[in-house]
Amino acid sequence: MKSPLRLSAALVLAACSLAAAAMPPAEHFFANPAFGTPQLSPDGKYLAVKSSTEGKRDRLMVITLDDRQAKVVAQFKDADIGRFRWVNNERLIYNVTDQSVGERDRRYAPGLYAVNRDGKGFRRLANRSQPLLEDGDLAVEPLPWHTYMMTQDGAQDSDSVYVYDVNMGRPGEPQYIDLLQLDTVTGKTQAVPHPGQGSDWLLDQNGAPRLLDTLADNDNDTTTWYRDAASQQWRQLATKGRYLAQAGDFSPLAFGPDGKLYVVSYAGRDTSALYRYDPATQKMDTQPLVDLDGFDFEGSLIVSNNKLLGARVHSDAWGTVWFDPAMQALQDKIDALLPHTVNLLTPPLRPASPWVLVTSYSARQPHTYQVFNTASGRLAELGSEAPAIDPARMGSKELVYYKARDGLRIPAWLSLPAGAPDKNRPMVVLVHGGPFVRGGDWSWNAETQFLTSRGYAVLEPEFRGSTGYGAAHASAGWKQWGLKMQDDIADGARWAIAQGTADPQRICIAGASYGGYATLMGLINDPDLYRCGIEWAGVTDIHLLYDSGWFSESDLPASWKRFGMPELIGDAVKDAEQLRATSPLLQAARLKQPLLMAYGGADLRVPLVHGEKFYQAVKAGNRNVEWLKYGEEGHGWALPKNRIDFWTRVEKFLDKNIGAR
Repeated sequence: MKSPLRLSAALVLAACSLAAAAMPPAEHFFANPAFGTPQLSPDGKYLAVKSSTEGKRDRLMVITLDDRQAKVVAQFKDADIGRFRWVNNERLIYNVTDQSVGERDRRYAPGLYAVNRDGKGFRRLANRSQPLLEDGDLAVEPLPWHTYMMTQDGAQDSDSVYVYDVNMGRPGEPQYIDLLQLDTVTGKTQAVPHPGQGSDWLLDQNGAPRLLDTLADNDNDTTTWYRDAASQQWRQLATKGRYLAQAGDFSPLAFGPDGKLYVVSYAGRDTSALYRYDPATQKMDTQPLVDLDGFDFEGSLIVSNNKLLGARVHSDAWGTVWFDPAMQALQDKIDALLPHTVNLLTPPLRPASPWVLVTSYSARQPHTYQVFNTASGRLAELGSEAPAIDPARMGSKELVYYKARDGLRIPAWLSLPAGAPDKNRPMVVLVHGGPFVRGGDWSWNAETQFLTSRGYAVLEPEFRGSTGYGAAHASAGWKQWGLKMQDDIADGARWAIAQGTADPQRICIAGASYGGYATLMGLINDPDLYRCGIEWAGVTDIHLLYDSGWFSESDLPASWKRFGMPELIGDAVKDAEQLRATSPLLQAARLKQPLLMAYGGADLRVPLVHGEKFYQAVKAGNRNVEWLKYGEEGHGWALPKNRIDFWTRVEKFLDKNIGAR
């Protein structure tokens, strides 16, 4: 007969084995989306969507919504469908990508193609590489490879669209953008005349080019130009710095059906808001149209039937502010049908049918897509970007706040495993990259939920310097790499300990890019706090950002190094002592905890030399360092096989060092 002790041990081991077997595999989290970016035709009768099946290239399909008939209208043997957009109710434009190769092995531009919704009328509009011999058989030669789709829809009422002709420089050099009007049936183009060297364009409510940003000769300022509809002449509206905002600056968002320009501005406030701006008088309304409490405005306008219905906005989550009472009533109806998710409604541009696109998500549920029939009141499912994910097994996520040691209020996202005790958990402090960007929100995130599915609590601090939470919070991070920004992250971990959420003996810090830098500095500055670290594509020395050597090509713009970095990160000469004191590379000998490092061999943002130099320096005094190199990858993992491999290694590394199970 077995002893009770041995029996209990056997039962525990069996339970652990069952739990491990029951965990969703990494493939469910890190595969490419199976279904995504559906778009209604302008009349709302059809829906175009990119879909894929295992082992097959992504293809473009059109669904007739009334009878749910689907037809593949575009697919390639050697490429995947990339971005696409409706040209009009009968025609689509799209480009391609290659999801089978990493950054190092990409040999082709996106190209540009058009096809009718029935699969007929195919035309190659722009080459993926240099012209092919058979191009000479066409009446109109395809455009060169540096022709790109705009992100704006345009009028969607003719066969023509506007496309970018990008004058490419070497990585890190300015890229100037000309605009072409392109007939997607004939392939003929007409250039749009404009002043200066264009850097960005904006179409008006009728789909015509109306706004242009140009780069100044000093490479630090941009000038916004407005094109008068009657005279077709350009005139200056404003000039501002590329990297540092000044009082009174605004960022154009979109033109509304009223012909007014809608802009984002701080207007003397701490958080930015959405305002209406009159190009004729060059005056902005004194009161904002949309003001998000505690968040900077980010979003887009929602227009249908030549009426401004509302705005898509990003606060703690992506949501909608409706100006139109009927749309608000429809939102309430759909929210009642789908009570556990955020539901984003997208009406057609010029509806001639009762269909509305519904995109639903939550912190536990990846984006899923449905259409709602306003006549019948019924929802019809379309698909999910990650159909293998079971929301019931995903962790919770909430926005929390804690105080840094100097009293600054720091937002953070706290995720906890489903069905596990909320106290004394092993925790991963996951640091976002950038760093001058917004980190997370209340939505499903593959990396976060993979960690919670393995039993780890996850804390994602929006440390000072993060954007989206007001100008004061963002500017408090200037020149604070390795200093107060680093303290904010450590203070978040200690807050989680004080709350009883985190086990003080089982905390690991992790992150990519700037998050990789913060991981290394965290291990160096706070060895009593972090038991291990995981960093990928991480900056290891700020001087290497300025100059990574003649053998390492970087895509950081020269203007950013000249005007942005000295003010936001630190001047290579004036702040040299501070940059040395906050260099992980120069302090590598102090790092003694277990460390997992991973880099892409084709990374232009943080060249491989960052990782190689640090690995050579740290391994001399630390035997617990694991080194990974994905030779074909750039700044992050584009290939599912590498994402799966990396996160499987992360799982093993965490279990070994702070073991959730």
